[in-house]
Amino acid sequence: MNGIKEKSKRNILIAIIVILAVAIIGIGVGLVYNNFFAGKPEETKGVVGVISDGWETGLEDKTSPPSQGIQIPGYGTAEMQEGDTSLSLSIGNPKANNCGFYATLKLEDGTVLYESELLKPGYGLTEIPLNQTLKGGEYTAVVYYKCVTLDESHSPLNSAESEFKLIVK
Repeated sequence: MNGIKEKSKRNILIAIIVILAVAIIGIGVGLVYNNFFAGKPEETKGVVGVISDGWETGLEDKTSPPSQGIQIPGYGTAEMQEGDTSLSLSIGNPKANNCGFYATLKLEDGTVLYESELLKPGYGLTEIPLNQTLKGGEYTAVVYYKCVTLDESHSPLNSAESEFKLIVK
């Protein structure tokens, strides 16, 4: 009788160990899958900054919202240090829009400093990674917004440019 109780206890202990081992292996496989195989990265056109939803310009809008049309962010002046590889500038797509944006930051001479992936309404970034550094001086810079439909075709709509002075110290 004692031998049967011992065998029963041992079988229960072995079953618990097997269940725990299977659970640990399952969690490990899930973590590996999510970190390494969880989706194909989107194709981009150059460097990509950290694009987030809930993008805000950081400016208080005191005007009434337009009843029609596409809202395009505007800029006055931006500053950065010579040799910096990023620029603090808020590039994004206002939530009120019903279209997507592709934003390109370039200098007046056509030098492209940044190209974004698709920015849906409410998405944007505030730290722009540059694909080259700039020497000290004042530059005329432009954010070129190519507006597209939000369906799979991303058909072109209007485009707009927002010019500003870029000061590199």
